[in-house]
Amino acid sequence: MMYTEEWVTTRARNSYEHGRASFGIRPERAALLVIDMQDEFVRPGWSPYWVPAATRMAPRLHQLVGECRAASVPVIWTIFDDTHLGLDRPHTLRFLPHADTDWHRPGPAEVWAPMDRHPNEAVIRKPSYGAFYDTPLDTMLRNLGRDTVIVTGTLTNYCCGTTARQAYERGYKVVFGSDVTATDDESRQEPELAVLRKGFALVLTAEEIAERLAAATSVSDGEGAG
Repeated sequence: MMYTEEWVTTRARNSYEHGRASFGIRPERAALLVIDMQDEFVRPGWSPYWVPAATRMAPRLHQLVGECRAASVPVIWTIFDDTHLGLDRPHTLRFLPHADTDWHRPGPAEVWAPMDRHPNEAVIRKPSYGAFYDTPLDTMLRNLGRDTVIVTGTLTNYCCGTTARQAYERGYKVVFGSDVTATDDESRQEPELAVLRKGFALVLTAEEIAERLAAATSVSDGEGAG
């Protein structure tokens, strides 16, 4: 068979727009990662890094967090913070437009209070975009016996997307929340989802994630009863 340019382009476009990874979600093997839902990104008007779309989707994510708790899926929160005097941060950040303001955190970064993090849920303070970079996340997930991560939070095309790629490279099954992630320019949301959908993750809405968790839990309960 000769693969024409039209054939390969159509195939690629279909995968970007409609592709679905073929693995399932098992609650007993999954963990929910809530990426950087912290004051400077979610609290309205509080910093130049505010992501209005993250504030808008926060109630939906809050609901998914509750549904994961009900399914015994551990919730792990991350915060992009000032760690180790900045000596653990990639050096090049200071030269990029992303860091072009003189705003500084008035204190340690915290999860935005309306997200209602529970005291028994771990918080990882990370020095860069990806949640696996110089953090104990991989060890934590393996200690929990988890091989699937559900990625949510902000920003879609920075910390969330980088975390998804890092998880994929470490052998995790990655589920990416299409409507429980947000970025600072909403026109960038779908292009990032398209790349993840084709090559890195199972991209689902919060409702689809909750439905799959509930269905798997129901099957597991039924097997236990038998």
